[in-house]
Amino acid sequence: MQKYSYQALDKERNIITGTLNAESSDAVNTMLLNKGYFPYKIKIINESFHWSVILNRFNSVTSRNIIIFTKQFRTLFNAGVPTIELWQIIESQTEDKKLKNIIKAISKDVKEGVTLYDAFKKHPQAFSPLYCSIIKAGESSGSLSNVLARLTDIMEHDYKITSDIKSALRYPAFVIIFLIIAFMIQITFVIPKFIKVFKSRGIELPLPTRMCIEMYQFLDNYWYIILIVIAGTVLGFMAYLKTDQIQIKYLRDLILIKLPIFGPLFIKASMSRFGSIFSILHFSGVPILEAITILSGVINNSVIADEFNRIKKSIEQGTGIASPLKSAKYFPPMVINMVAIGEKSGKLESMLSDISVHYDAEVDYAMKGIGESISTFLTIGIAAVVGFFAFSIFLPMWDMVKIAP
Repeated sequence: MQKYSYQALDKERNIITGTLNAESSDAVNTMLLNKGYFPYKIKIINESFHWSVILNRFNSVTSRNIIIFTKQFRTLFNAGVPTIELWQIIESQTEDKKLKNIIKAISKDVKEGVTLYDAFKKHPQAFSPLYCSIIKAGESSGSLSNVLARLTDIMEHDYKITSDIKSALRYPAFVIIFLIIAFMIQITFVIPKFIKVFKSRGIELPLPTRMCIEMYQFLDNYWYIILIVIAGTVLGFMAYLKTDQIQIKYLRDLILIKLPIFGPLFIKASMSRFGSIFSILHFSGVPILEAITILSGVINNSVIADEFNRIKKSIEQGTGIASPLKSAKYFPPMVINMVAIGEKSGKLESMLSDISVHYDAEVDYAMKGIGESISTFLTIGIAAVVGFFAFSIFLPMWDMVKIAP
C-alpha cells in the first residue's frame, strides 16, 4: 500500500487536491472516478527513498513510443480494421513491455464495452490528461481519425522542441564534466609530482603553481568535506524526486524563467506549446474552461500554469480569452493580439497555430544563438584551464633552466 497525492476536477470543473492510500496509481484513478472526479495528476509519495523512484523514471513509456502507437492506431482505424483485430495487431507490433501491457489492458476494456476515453485514462503513466481529453473529444464528435492526426502532430512538435533543447545542452554538459574530471586529475596526481621537483631545487614558485599547491592541500586535508557536499547534493536531488510541494516547483520554475539567457527561451517554448495545444483542443471541441485547465497541467511550467488558473477565473466571469491574457505575466503582446484577432474573426484555431509556428522559429533561432554563445564560453574556459596548468608547470621549469649551472 502506497500513499499518492492527486489533483482532479470536480463536477464544477474546480481543481481539488488531496492524498489517498492505494496499491497503484490505477487504483487511485478508479477511486477518484467513483467519486465523480476527473483525475488530473497522480503522483506517488514515498515515506522513505527507494531506488525504484529513479528506476521507474527510466522505465516509463517514452514519448517516442506513444507517438508510434498513435500513428499505428490511426492507420489501422482508417483502414477499417475490426476493433479486436486492431488491438491485437498493435500489441504484437509493440516492443516496449510496459506499453504492451497497457495496450493489452485497453484491449480488454474496449472488448467489455468501455469507451476509449475511459480505457485510456486508466493509464496516466502513459497517456496524459491532454491525450485522454482529445481522444474523448474525437470519440464523441465522430472525428477520431482527424483528432488522432492532430494529436500526432502536437506530440511530434513537443518531442522536437524537447530533443532540440536536450541536444543543445548535451555538448556543454559533457565538456564541463570533462573539464572538472581533468582538473581533479591534474590537481590530485600530476601537479604534486612536479611540485616535489620544484621544491627540491629551491626555486621561488610563481602564483599559478602556488595556487595549485593550495588547492591540492585543501583536497588532501578536507576531502571529507567535499564528499559531504557531494552526498548532500545527491540526497537533495533524491528529496526533490519525492517532493510534491507546489511551492518548490513554483520557485524552481520562477528561477528558470528569470535566467538571463535561458529564461526567454523557456518562455518562448511555453508560448509555442500554448499555441499548439490550445489549437488542437479548440479544434477537438473541448470547452474553453476545460481547455484552460488542461493547459495549466501540461504547460510544464508552474509559474505560467498559475497564470492560466487566473485566466480561468476571469473567463468564468464572462470575459473572453484575450482580455485576461493582457493582465497575465509572461505572455508577449504578439500572443495577446493574435488571440484577440482570432476571437473577433472566429479564426482562433488558425491564430493559435500561427502562434505555435512563430515561436517554433523563435525557439530554433534562440537555440542557435545560445549554442554559439555556449561554444564561445566553453572555448574560453578550456583555454583558461589549459593555460592555468601550463603556466603552473612551465614557469617553474623555465626558472630551473635559468638557474641551471
